[in-house]
Amino acid sequence: MPKGLIHIYTGEGKGKTTAAFGLAKRAAGHGRKVLILQFLKSGPKDSGEIITARKAGIKVVRFKDQTTPLFDPGVILKELKDAVKKAVSYSLEEIRSDAYDVVILDEFITVLSCGYATIKSGLKIVEAKPERLELIFTGRGAPEELIEAADYVTEMRMIKHPFSKGVKARKGVEF
Repeated sequence: MPKGLIHIYTGEGKGKTTAAFGLAKRAAGHGRKVLILQFLKSGPKDSGEIITARKAGIKVVRFKDQTTPLFDPGVILKELKDAVKKAVSYSLEEIRSDAYDVVILDEFITVLSCGYATIKSGLKIVEAKPERLELIFTGRGAPEELIEAADYVTEMRMIKHPFSKGVKARKGVEF
């Protein structure tokens, strides 16, 4: 298999996770083994993306005890940081296992930009990447150090979004 590359989907616009899941499904369709690790998305229900990914044989791990204070103001930051630290350790183990062709760390960039993990942990993940692994990071606010390490960087830019008019996320469209 050829050398794997590093991708970043970042920015304020919608579509970062959707782009990563699309790549995951494409890879799975060609027989590649895919792992998706979701940070900050420990809600009780699976999104449509998760449902279809699992049907395609993609392993999806949603880390427990990780809800952003944006959605739950009662979140205790120390507990969130501890949960993220455990999730980063688990992610490193999975990446080092060399069992996957594609690994996606969904919302990991958000974890970094919000200060729930350090850029050092992000660079550790990059360093742990087996040569053949395709590694994808998503989330708002990609730090320059991660951008420098990446081969692909795509920024989603929001021009207009119905949320600003009070329209809530819709099942089957936003989740």
